[in-house]
Amino acid sequence: MPFTVTGSFDDGSAYSVQITGRADRPVIGSRRAAALVELHQGERVSLSPTGPMRTVAGDDEASVLAVLRENTHVIEEGKGAPRQARVPES
Repeated sequence: MPFTVTGSFDDGSAYSVQITGRADRPVIGSRRAAALVELHQGERVSLSPTGPMRTVAGDDEASVLAVLRENTHVIEEGKGAPRQARVPES
């Protein structure tokens, strides 16, 4: 089920994308975010701070979201986004 993610890159540029779950076009709405996901395709990514690890694939919404979480500042995740375990900060 597609859902929306809003965030910003390290340089402050904002984005709002739809994660589609489609292998041919996993992210719609930002060429830069789509390129980031494409760059990490096939790599292992942690779905949460405590794991588990999964290979990034365009049709895997959780791994696509994990790439955005690791490489950008995710501000908001829309309804339908996979849950992430939270680790309390010390």
